[in-house]
This record gives sequence, C-alpha cells and structure tokens, in this order.
Amino acid sequence: MPSVGTLAFDEFGRPVLILKGQESKKRLFGIEAHKSHILAGKAVANTLKTSLGPRGMDKCMVSPDGDITITNDGATILSMMDVENEIGKLLVQLSKSQDDEIGDGTTGVVVLAGALLEQAEALLDKGIHPIRIADGYELAAKMTLEHLDKISESYPLDLKNLDPLINTAMTTLGSKIINRCQRQMAEIAVNAIMNVADMKRRDVNFELIRVQGKVGGRLEDTILVKGVVVDKTFSHPQMPKEVRDAKIAILTCPFEPPKPKTKHKLDITNVEDYKKLREYEKEKFSEMIKSIKDSGANLVICQWGFDDEANHLLLSQQLPAVRWVGGPEIELIAIATGGRIVPRFQELTAEKLGFAGHVYELDFGTTSDHMLCIEQCKKSNTCTIFVRGGNKMVVEEAKRALHDALCVVRNLVRDNRIVYGGGACEIACAIEVAKQANKIPTIEQYAIRAFADALESVPLALAENSGYSPLKTVSDVKSQQIAQNNPRLGIDCLNTGTNDMKAQSVIETLIGKRQQISLATQLVRMILKIDDIRLPGESDE
Repeated sequence: MPSVGTLAFDEFGRPVLILKGQESKKRLFGIEAHKSHILAGKAVANTLKTSLGPRGMDKCMVSPDGDITITNDGATILSMMDVENEIGKLLVQLSKSQDDEIGDGTTGVVVLAGALLEQAEALLDKGIHPIRIADGYELAAKMTLEHLDKISESYPLDLKNLDPLINTAMTTLGSKIINRCQRQMAEIAVNAIMNVADMKRRDVNFELIRVQGKVGGRLEDTILVKGVVVDKTFSHPQMPKEVRDAKIAILTCPFEPPKPKTKHKLDITNVEDYKKLREYEKEKFSEMIKSIKDSGANLVICQWGFDDEANHLLLSQQLPAVRWVGGPEIELIAIATGGRIVPRFQELTAEKLGFAGHVYELDFGTTSDHMLCIEQCKKSNTCTIFVRGGNKMVVEEAKRALHDALCVVRNLVRDNRIVYGGGACEIACAIEVAKQANKIPTIEQYAIRAFADALESVPLALAENSGYSPLKTVSDVKSQQIAQNNPRLGIDCLNTGTNDMKAQSVIETLIGKRQQISLATQLVRMILKIDDIRLPGESDE
C-alpha cells in the first residue's frame, strides 16, 4: 500500500500527519465556489425546462446497454442522466424527493430551484452576503405558503361525482405522451384509487394497486381489472382455461418428495431400490394432491415449480394449477381472495382457501402470450391497471404517467385543497411576495424580490414551450391578475382562448405545490451556505 503522508511530532510529542499531494488537490472557495454551484444548478434546470407543461418536449435517454427510454418525467430524466457534479447530484435528489413524497411536479421543482440560484447570482454580484440571501428566501417561502393557503379552494370528494378528481388527473396527464387518451387514463386512475381508498382514514394503500403492462394493442385498450392479473398461465396445456367459483389453495411449498435440508447422497444399486424410490415419490405426490382435494380446493397457485409427473397427476385429478408465481403476486392474490398462504401441505384446510368468482386466461392477438386474470375476488378492493401499447417504450411511459396520476388523486384524498395550474398560482404568489418585500426594512428585501422573480420562471417556461413570447405573455397575465384581483388567471398553453384556469379545469393539488416551494427553497439555502469545496486532483499514476 503506498504511503499517504509522513508522521511527524511537535515539540510536545504530539503526532502530526503530513499528507502528500495536497498541491494536486483542486479547491474552490468564496465567491468562486458559489458561482460554480449556481452554474451547475442552472445547467441541470435548463435541461428540464423544455419538458415543462402540456407543450413540453420529451427526452430520449440511452443507457450504456443501449436501452432507450423516452420520457418527460423530471425524476426519470434526472435519474438516468450521468450527473457528475456534486451540486447537480443534489438537484437529482431534490427531484427524487418530490417524486417519493408527492409523485408529481418533479420537473417544476427543479426549474424553480434553478431560477432561485440564478437570482442569487445577481444578488451575490451586488455584494449581498449568501446567508442574508438564504434568510430572505426563507422569509419569502413562508409568505408564499401563507398566500397559497389563502388562494386555495376545497374540492368536493363525492363518490357519486368523480368529475373533479378526473379533471385533476387530466391536468397531470396533459404533459405526458399518453395525452391523446387523457380522459380514459384519468378515469382509470381515479377509479383505481377510489376502489382501494380508506375514506375514514383519508389514506390509500398503493400496495393494493398493481400496474401491469403488455406490448401489443393500442393505448386505448388499457383497462382496469378489479382483481389481479399475473403474467402466468395454467401449468398444463390441457387444463381448463377458465374456472368459475374458484376455491384457491395458495402454496409456498414445492410439489416434491421431502428431503433432508443438509447435504446428502443416495446410492441406488439395483432395480428394486429404484422402483421403490419411484413408488415412494408417486405416493408422496398422491398424498399432496389428496390433501388439496380434501380441503375442497379446485385451483392451485404455487410459488415454486413442479415436474411433469406432478403436473400429470394434477391434470388427472382435474386440479388446474399455476406455478412459478412470484412472492409479491402471491401476497396480492392472498389479500384479494381472502386466502392464507400455506407453507406446508399438512396445514392446508378449507378455512385457508381463497375465493374468486372468475379465473381465466387472457389471450393476445396471434402470439402465444397468455396472462392469468383473477376477478370477482372475496375482497374487491384490490385492482390491476393493465396497460397496452405499441412498443415497450410507450408501455413504460404510460406506466410512469399513470403512477403520477394515481399519486395526484391519492394526494386529493389526503388533502382535498387545490390551486389552479398554468402558472396562475406562481404569478399570484409572485405579486403578493413582491408587495410584502416593500414592508421589510432589512437587506433581505432584495432576496424576497428575487424570490418573487424566480417564481415567475414556471409561467415563463410554460409560455416559451407553448410558442408564445414569454415576457409579453407573463406580463399580460400579471397585469390582468392585478387589475381583476383574480388568482385563477394563468398561461393559455393549449390556445383555448381563455386565461381562466378554472374554466380550463387546469388544477393542481395544494399539497404538491407547497412541497415544491418548500423543497426548492431548502435546497437553495443549503447550496448558498457552501463556500468551500475540495475535489480530488488527478492521480500521479
């Protein structure tokens, strides 16, 4: 191992380690460090800016293996980008935090953070201390959150009228590749959430919703199955393809004779011993199948595989079976059918069986692909969204879009307050924050005004992506908001002829918008407080 330095001792005998190669290390400090951080943040934000809004462009990401992903989801783009800069990595984590907590708004949060850093650069050039800028941003974020609460509206959660929820989901899907099936996908997302939502606790268990995809067909063929869809078929081609009133034995034990857990060796020296072993195996298989028949089951779902002999015996006993079903699917089937997962054949009883009204195989076109669909389950609150698409990229992007829509509807179930999108709430907050800045006597008022300007970055990006003149469009909407005192006016991205976002049904959740502003401000505060950075230099070797 090469030496990293020299050990010396001072006059008191205390050891001092003198490190080698410090001159080769790169160091940035003071204003240079701040400028470097801001440049990196702006570069990442500018990459995502063109993906914002319903007219936003998609990005094509190619992995080292040659896999292609086409998406405009901010979190997906950043996670697949090879970002080496340490500040760029912080913005990637910022987008991931928004995705984990809210599920939507991953592009907007990075655009806002980039705009805040850009405004901070101008303030640093004026000679304002970074800590004063960070404190001003914190004050402005607090004012913004208070104003968002004032302009928010409560949305009715009525199970008989789901249109308000569908409109919110449609806003989320408007910028996705699947926006031609916007209404259909929004209805699927809302119905899925309402199917599993616990309205007393105001919460949604996402584990009860599965999103399965299969290449082939059109996006319009996407359906919501109130049950479970698994990518498996019956184990024998001559087994029935449909089972009505299925009593399901859910097994995690393999169909094979018992054997010691330790290493063992079996020597067979004559034909009689071999015949005895074969009879023993057959007897054990028969016992296993008898225990299933005795429990009253008429369908077997097994986590493990079984050989041809066991398969033949199951067929001869008229017991349809499915093998190699994965752990998550087994658990979901158990939840849906109300059955218990059985680890040993001896423990199988009638009380542990699951129930489903209809189990059948789905066929796809001319291919030999089949999937198993379990419907009319005992507990009907599990569901599967079955996505179809022309190719793998479309199916994967549709899954991501549906995940965003599901998260938005889940957020409305948790907190039914909304604000209007299209940059309307950002412009309203910018006007209010700029007004409040004049009342601040300290130097932080410069940072508060800068925060108000940064808030306008979202409507500016929306206008630019929609083909409008950004400054003219945003200034027109801003003047209309001030004149009419109407916080619902935003950017008319789809050129419908009205700037009223309520009339256009462009709706965003309050909880998502609050999270965007809080996370972006926290990150920018942290970046502004870094004034010294040391990087490893190039190796001598």
